[in-house]
Amino acid sequence: MHDQPLSPVSFRVNVAHLPQKGMPVEIEADADQRQALAAEHGLLSVETWHAKLLVEPWKRNGVKVSGRVEAMIKQECVVTLEPLDARISEEVSGLFFPEDSKLGRLGFHDKGEIHLDVDGPDSPETFSGDFIDVGAFAEEFFGLAIEPYPRKPGIALPASEDGGEDPDEPRGPLFEKLKALRQKS
Repeated sequence: MHDQPLSPVSFRVNVAHLPQKGMPVEIEADADQRQALAAEHGLLSVETWHAKLLVEPWKRNGVKVSGRVEAMIKQECVVTLEPLDARISEEVSGLFFPEDSKLGRLGFHDKGEIHLDVDGPDSPETFSGDFIDVGAFAEEFFGLAIEPYPRKPGIALPASEDGGEDPDEPRGPLFEKLKALRQKS
């Protein structure tokens, strides 16, 4: 989580002296942040974006971040190109350990053997210094929850004239516009 550009919803938390019960963090994106999130994730708009997190100590020097990110977004239907409303409600969960810890020094490729469960939690991330950007971390879960090919309910891809779909011929309003432009030139 280091050497990355700042997230539009960046919120750095000092994890050097976390309370034993953890520190609650709430992030509510303002209009500029929502506009930046929409541009970053290829959305028409982000109407609301809210993260409610708990940052707490984990094991000896680690940090656990958990909570939920919720948002209302507008996307473009991949078939009709019409605006489409969608709701994001995604659980946020992750573990962090300092780069200079034993696990951080060994990494995942050296002599340390780590068994990962595909359906289990993600592997821990490392951090340096005393801060973790929990806003950027919550944005990662937001981005993963966005439907990559949104389609309005009940809308299907158009079929070809012979009744079946021709996989070699792209269809839809966008391709029709491109075809018309090509015919004009």
